[in-house]
Amino acid sequence: MPFFRLATLALAATLAAGSALAFDPAAMTEAERTAFGAEIRRYLLEHPEVLVEAINVLDARQAALAAATDAQLVAAYAEALFNDGNSWAGGNLEGDVTVVEFMDYRCGYCRQAHPEVEELVKSDGNIRFIVKEFPILGPESDQASRFAIAIRQIGGDAVYKQAHDLLITLRGSVNVEALTRIAQDLGQDPAAVLARMSDPSVTAIIEANHALAQQMQISGTPSFVIGNEMLRGYLALDGMRRIVAGTRG
Repeated sequence: MPFFRLATLALAATLAAGSALAFDPAAMTEAERTAFGAEIRRYLLEHPEVLVEAINVLDARQAALAAATDAQLVAAYAEALFNDGNSWAGGNLEGDVTVVEFMDYRCGYCRQAHPEVEELVKSDGNIRFIVKEFPILGPESDQASRFAIAIRQIGGDAVYKQAHDLLITLRGSVNVEALTRIAQDLGQDPAAVLARMSDPSVTAIIEANHALAQQMQISGTPSFVIGNEMLRGYLALDGMRRIVAGTRG
């Protein structure tokens, strides 16, 4: 076997073992180093599948590391995620899997996910579902979340869920006229709800959700916590069902 082919294999073995053996690339002369680099290049061009294999291994390791990190984050912030006392919870409150969604009413992917999340919770029957108001897309997002929180404080959980569904499917702008109409449709006093939107307690809930999202390394919507796993972004219903099944083991 030619020297440089042997050297290539020796280097690969050294890197795989994670320790320095007899072969020391730093000890090569400039000419040897140039020839050695050329041999590696030739080998990789002849065997590009090695690069694909290496990338796949790296991706798998990074995915495993990310999953482990996410599980640690969920465990560290479990109380704020699952029992903060300020977030609406529905579905089966005694369910064996909890799904938490960080959402924004003006987010297109949140709107796309809404009926699928509803179907997931309804068809499964054993999921506890929690909504985290997480407005990040501007003033209308903020106003929608403030309205939802305010109407829950005044009208309770059932009214909140109705308002949530109306806001996530609202066509047009989030403005005083639209929010007044929603409050009236839900049998609430629009003036009281609109006034409550600027209450410090409403602001505190939104700020707490933003702080929690930062701690959980969440920057976009929708983002989900499913059991001890995290899903950053939209996933179709079948994919979410697979994650729920995997959480149950």
